[in-house]
Amino acid sequence: MNRISLCELTEWQAAGRQFTLLDVRRAPARLADAATIAGAQWFEPEAVLSWKEQIPRDRPVILFCAKGHEISQGIAAMLQVMGLDARYLIDGYAGWHAAGQPTQNLPIQPAAG
Repeated sequence: MNRISLCELTEWQAAGRQFTLLDVRRAPARLADAATIAGAQWFEPEAVLSWKEQIPRDRPVILFCAKGHEISQGIAAMLQVMGLDARYLIDGYAGWHAAGQPTQNLPIQPAAG
């Protein structure tokens, strides 16, 4: 299983390497943190079958979930089977945040109604 460490990801960012960064935390966990890793696109993990074909195939894909366990590893494995260079972030968003790495606030959602 391909994985990437926090140090490797920060090196990729600093080098300007092209990759797709996907936040695949469940909605409640994501909203509880109210932040994400800069540049990440969020996709609901439960809906992976509806969005997996939208992922660019011309660059590596890095996925992170809350702690880097089942969700990001499972989706990375599925994308690898599809022929993508998919990796999961070891320790997920929790590890990134705990290490003091930069995050960005989630966009404010307009009130319904």
